[in-house]
Amino acid sequence: MAAVDPSSAPNLAARPFGSRVLASGCCWRLSEFVCTAGPGDRAFEERHGDMSISAVVEGTFNYRSAVGRATLHPGALLLGNAGAGFECGHDHSAGDRCISFQIAQDAFEEVAASVARRGRFRFPVAMLPASSGRLPLLARIENFAAKADPLALDGFAYGLAEDAIAAASGMALQALHPSARDERRIGAALRHIEAHLDEALSLDALASAAATSKYHFLRMFRQIVGTTPHQYVLAQRLRRAARRLAQSTESVSAIAFEAGFGDLSTFNARFRAVFGASPTNYRRTCLQVPGLRAKP
Repeated sequence: MAAVDPSSAPNLAARPFGSRVLASGCCWRLSEFVCTAGPGDRAFEERHGDMSISAVVEGTFNYRSAVGRATLHPGALLLGNAGAGFECGHDHSAGDRCISFQIAQDAFEEVAASVARRGRFRFPVAMLPASSGRLPLLARIENFAAKADPLALDGFAYGLAEDAIAAASGMALQALHPSARDERRIGAALRHIEAHLDEALSLDALASAAATSKYHFLRMFRQIVGTTPHQYVLAQRLRRAARRLAQSTESVSAIAFEAGFGDLSTFNARFRAVFGASPTNYRRTCLQVPGLRAKP
């Protein structure tokens, strides 16, 4: 699953997921987790070995821990506290893929003492939702995972911990209690978005995929995902484009159209507003990162 520490999970052979370590340093580990569980598989309990920050790359799933429950979706960050138990399940979809940083407790506490002014900081929320403001961070996680370089990742691991602590400490705990039916509905909409991201998406189509009214869909989507459908779709398209810019030699216009943007000037403006650079300059910057090169 997304943020499980393999060393703490018994009977791994019986679990419906695979993992591999992409890179590691003196106090961190970068891993990829691919899960194949679906609605017919029972949820199972695991335990975080270290402090964990995991980017959801594909798929949706339910996550429950002592700090609450969340519906994880592409672009979101799953947050895990060292030693804490958690449960993941796929009540409304099959499979997911996550890129996860596990950071040793002592290193995390050093960062927390600076950012949150208390070394014993624990994540008070289970998830940081997908948002345009967090897109550059997510794009870097995906890009580094494609061609991980330990030297570049050392600094990034600490920076990721800083960002997650700052964001989580500023979030008020929300008593969200969506019904299991609403979670399934929003999960269906999230899968529809993921499958049709390069197409025109309307509120009617998304509400239809969720089998609910437009108003109820909007209210539940914002509550469960943490952002509006429009903001979420835009963020996913920009995230997909950023990944392709860093990992391919396709033209900017081809990437823009394939990502679902019908107008190149709009894509350029949106991309610059979020990433602080034009698509061309962003690609050039990625090529300067040791160990990260576009595929020929």
